[in-house]
Amino acid sequence: MATPLTADQLLKALRDEGLTVIEHRSWRTNNRNHKGPWGPVHGVMIHHTVTSGTTSSVELCYNGHSALPGPLCHGVIDKAGVVHLVGNGRTNHAGLGDGNVLRAVVAEAERLPADNEANTDGNRHFYGFECVNLGDGKDSWPSAQLDAIERASAAVCRAHGWSERSVIGHLEWQPGKIDPRGFTMDSMRARIGKRLAPATKPPAPAPAAPAKPNPPKAPVVSLAKLIAAARHNPAAKGTPVTYPAVRIVEAALVDAGHLAKPLLDGHFGTATVTAYSRWQKSKAGGGYTGKAADGIPGKDSLTRLGKRAGFTVTA
Repeated sequence: MATPLTADQLLKALRDEGLTVIEHRSWRTNNRNHKGPWGPVHGVMIHHTVTSGTTSSVELCYNGHSALPGPLCHGVIDKAGVVHLVGNGRTNHAGLGDGNVLRAVVAEAERLPADNEANTDGNRHFYGFECVNLGDGKDSWPSAQLDAIERASAAVCRAHGWSERSVIGHLEWQPGKIDPRGFTMDSMRARIGKRLAPATKPPAPAPAAPAKPNPPKAPVVSLAKLIAAARHNPAAKGTPVTYPAVRIVEAALVDAGHLAKPLLDGHFGTATVTAYSRWQKSKAGGGYTGKAADGIPGKDSLTRLGKRAGFTVTA
C-alpha cells in the first residue's frame, strides 16, 4: 500500500531514472478523480495504444474519446523512448480486473494467478503507461522504447520501494486483454529487476533449477450465456454487462480486426453483433452466409474464435 506520488515527485522520479520527459498541456490536473478514489497505489500497468504516430497518440491519451473519457493513462511512451505525461491522479487505463491478481501484486508474488474475473477497480490502484504500438504482433518495439518502459517502471517502483513484481501488463489484469503484445512481461520484469537490484537489494545467489511455472488456465466462455447476451443486450438501454465473458469474445474480435477497441465494453450490443457477423462470414470464422451469419454466436464459429484467441467454449 502506498500514497500516490505527487506530480512533482513523479516527474522527478522519471527524470532521475534518465528519461526524457515532456509535460503535455495541463497534465497535472488532468484526471478522473471525480469518478472514484485514486490510491492507495500498488503497482504499474503497461499497455499498447493500438495507434501509430506520437502526436495523435498523445492527444488521444490526454483527451480520450466519446466511449472512454481521458486521460487514458499517466504517461505515453513513444517509439523514441520519450515519456509524455498526460495525466496525474485516477486515469481510465486499467478498468475492472481480477482481485486475485491485485492481491498477488500487493504481495509481490513470484507468479501471478490467471486473470479470470473482472471484479476490482484497477484505475484506483495502478499507474498506467501507454506505449505507442499497433499491437498487431508485427509493429516493432525499438530498443529505445523498451528501455524507456524499463526505466519508467523502475522509476515508479524505486520511488515507492517496490520490486519488479509490482509491474504487470494489461493482459495479466483483465480477462481478454492482449496488451502489451510483442514482448513478454516476464522479460520486462527481468530487465526492471536488474535495474533496481543495485539500489534495492544485494545480489542473490544463483538459484537452483527453477520449477517450471504452471501454464495459465485458458479463459472459459459459455455458449448459452453468450447467446443470451447477444439476443438481449442490443435492445437493452445503456450498456449492461449481462455476462462478463463477453469481454473475452470482444477482445478476440478486436484482435481479429472486426471490432474497434473503443467498443470493447462487455456489452454485446449492436456493434458487437455486427462484428461477430463479420467473423462468421470470414474464412477463419467458417465462411457462413445468410441467417447463419446473423451475429448470434454458434458453436463452430465461437470454437474457431476461441482457438485463435486462446479461450475454451462450453455449452
